[in-house]
Amino acid sequence: MTTTPAPSPFPAMTSPGVDVVLPCLDEAEALPRVLARVPPGWRALVVDNGSTDGSADLAHALGATVVREERRGFGAACHAGLLAATADIVCFCDCDASLDPADLVPFVNRIRSGEADLVLGRRRPQGRGSWPPHARAGNLALAQLLRRRTGLRLHDLGPLRAARREPLLDLGLTDRRSGYPLQMVVRAAEAGWRIAEYDVPYHPRLGASKVTGTWRGTWQAVRDMNRVLAERPTGEGAPR
Repeated sequence: MTTTPAPSPFPAMTSPGVDVVLPCLDEAEALPRVLARVPPGWRALVVDNGSTDGSADLAHALGATVVREERRGFGAACHAGLLAATADIVCFCDCDASLDPADLVPFVNRIRSGEADLVLGRRRPQGRGSWPPHARAGNLALAQLLRRRTGLRLHDLGPLRAARREPLLDLGLTDRRSGYPLQMVVRAAEAGWRIAEYDVPYHPRLGASKVTGTWRGTWQAVRDMNRVLAERPTGEGAPR
C-alpha cells in the first residue's frame, strides 16, 4: 500500500534555506499529516530513533530525508538532526501531529528579519487531551525555574522552535535526553540571544506519547531538565 501526502496548503510559498528536524520514534500514523504540512522549499529531516513500525521507510517514501540515530533519547535525535542539517536556519518540530510545521513560517521570518535569534512556540491547547494536566504543571514549574536562572519570562518550553544553524552548533549542547530543549534555551540566554515566543495551536497527538503521556515519563523529563538547570553557566555561543 502506497501512502500519498495530502496536497500542500502553500501553493505559492517558497522559503529556501530551511531544514526542519523531526525526531521520530514509531510515528507512522502521524508522518503523512506532518510531512504534508512542511512548507515547499523546506527540507524535512526525519530522525529515526529506533522505530519498529516502519516510520523510516514511510518517511523516505513521502520524500523526507531520513537520518538514523541509534542512541535513544529526544536530545540525541534532535542533535543528530542538527548535525545533519545544512540550511542556514534550522527548525525543530515534534513528529506526532500535535504541532504543525506550517506554523514555523513566522518563526523563520522573525529570524531572517533579525528580530530574534531563537523563536519558541507557546502552545495553546486545542481540545481535550492535547496537554495533560501533569505535563502542563511540569512545564509551568520549569518555566519558573528558568526565570530564576536566566531572568527569561517565558511561558512554555515546547519543542517547536527556530534558530540559525551555526550559532546553535556553537552552543555546544550536550544533553541527549529530555533536557535538550531546555539546555538550548539556557545556553542561548547566557550567550545573550534575543529569545521570543509565538503562540501556536497544540493538538492531541496521534499515537502513544513516550514522555508526557505518563506521570513517570513526565517525572523523568523534569529530572533531566533539573540537571540542566544545575549546570554551571558557559558564557559561550553568541550569535554571529
